Amino acid sequence: MKASQFLVSTLKEAPADAEVVSHQLMIRAGMIKKLGAGIYNYMPMGLRVIRKVEAIVREEMDRAGAIELTMPVVQPAELWQETGRFAKMGPELLRIRDRHDRDFVIQPTSEEVVTDIARQELRSYKQLPKNFYQIQTKFRDERRPRFGLMRGREFIMKDAYSFDRDPEGAQRSYQNMALAYRKIFDRFGLRYRAVAADSGAIGGDLSEEFQVIASTGEDAIVYCPNSNYAANLEKAEALAPTQPRAAASQPCTPVPTPGRSTCEQVADLLGVPLSSTVKSLVLATDQGDEHGQVKATQVWLLLLRGDHDMNEVKVGKLPGFEGGYRFATVAEIDEHFGCKPGYLGPLNLRQPVRIVADREVAVMADWICGANQADMHIRGVNWGRDLPEPALVADLRNVVAGDRSPDGLGELAIERGIEVGHVFYLGTKYSQAMSATFLDETGKPQPMQMGCYGIGVTRLPAAAIEQNHDERGIIWPDAIAPFTVVVCPIGMDRQPTVREAAEQLHDQLAALGVDVMLDDRGERPGAMFADWELIGVPHRVVISDRGLKEGQLEYQHRRESQATQVPATEVLAFLRQKLGL
Repeated sequence: MKASQFLVSTLKEAPADAEVVSHQLMIRAGMIKKLGAGIYNYMPMGLRVIRKVEAIVREEMDRAGAIELTMPVVQPAELWQETGRFAKMGPELLRIRDRHDRDFVIQPTSEEVVTDIARQELRSYKQLPKNFYQIQTKFRDERRPRFGLMRGREFIMKDAYSFDRDPEGAQRSYQNMALAYRKIFDRFGLRYRAVAADSGAIGGDLSEEFQVIASTGEDAIVYCPNSNYAANLEKAEALAPTQPRAAASQPCTPVPTPGRSTCEQVADLLGVPLSSTVKSLVLATDQGDEHGQVKATQVWLLLLRGDHDMNEVKVGKLPGFEGGYRFATVAEIDEHFGCKPGYLGPLNLRQPVRIVADREVAVMADWICGANQADMHIRGVNWGRDLPEPALVADLRNVVAGDRSPDGLGELAIERGIEVGHVFYLGTKYSQAMSATFLDETGKPQPMQMGCYGIGVTRLPAAAIEQNHDERGIIWPDAIAPFTVVVCPIGMDRQPTVREAAEQLHDQLAALGVDVMLDDRGERPGAMFADWELIGVPHRVVISDRGLKEGQLEYQHRRESQATQVPATEVLAFLRQKLGL
């Protein structure tokens, strides 16, 4: 490819709304161009990266036995109504109506449609297992689309769906896909972790996320340096303390804490460790009638150590929280506690509430909490003496670095990551809802066991940039770079020998199947080099009249700060060695 025949469109500055590095650099490198909030044109340079991602994904999915198809972006609402997701999914699901006033959705995922295909096509156990996949445009109506392709509304995703006759077969399909994903991400040349994850809105029992390691990542990845344990923050278990609860040694005493409404402020005022305080979180669960009207509300008090944070996913799995929960209103708090938030606690309640203690709180002694009175706290609170033992003790918190690893092989560490892939074992969640059955050996209908597997095709290049960049621009891994090699001739329009050498090297590399770019635009060396460093092409060869007279060309890898002199007669062999050809 010659630059004069391509579109090289770089910017010196990123737009003001580009908040993260990947967004800034993709705009500046001419890879994407904003069309609307969370919606982008994939420009020629960026589309080359996306196509390379797709090619690797497609090759490994085909190798793993998956079968490619394509499902529509616009899908009938009736299928989504069968599973209940049309009503439950929330505003992220874009709902539309056609001219006949029929409901449709713009697909964010395709469990319903692929299950409809399976129930029509897979009728016998002899046809199982099957795994269908697509690489297709998706749309999720994000409330605040941001960070470019990291959290856009329209995006490209690879989604696959496996169908099996029994849980054992489904587990094999799941493991087959998990292995294929590792091969895919290994080929991308990125540092990543596969971590145990919560299944979230998709549902299911077994789930792993594939996270690209990046300091700017939105997700916290928990892992044990001494073992293979890894999980996202939502999933990571905080083990119960091994030490028994200490005996009470302080009287239960109210203390004035004027204007101190947080655990941090109270601990500072009293000169005690934050870990000796307990924070009170008031939640509510609503029970509805057949018309969706609330007929009863239960108020809960969750107690966590003052230096710990509540894990919303764990709380959502508590007994009694299955139907969802919310934070209590000010009126509900006043009714049960007689006090505004900031001074709440489990003592001196107006109305009874259900108390859930975190595992750490359950073994605390002489702790400090709110007194349910403005500007007052109570110190020296103890279970058994000052209030009954907690009826429910559970893991309510996010783990922190230094916690014991659940596998018992060391302490936990935390790093940041960007989710680019997710695999789920769904079981019969969708097949039962949509009556997707097959006939077993006895002729009896059985629900299909399902799994689903996604990769964020357009998110992955952004994640790669977040992991691989410097002050000059992007640093692409070879496998997904828009061009692998750029040939930069200096004075090509003035020096026939330079033109001849540049075109010869370009043609030789192209004949070897290398994605090579020849910059024949006649740019000054500084501007030419700056463009390709910004774009992030990993291998650069500079050809100059002076160098040719000395029999030398310049090679520089994008990660290197200095160029290497290579004999002109050996440059092709040198590049073949660098490229592993």
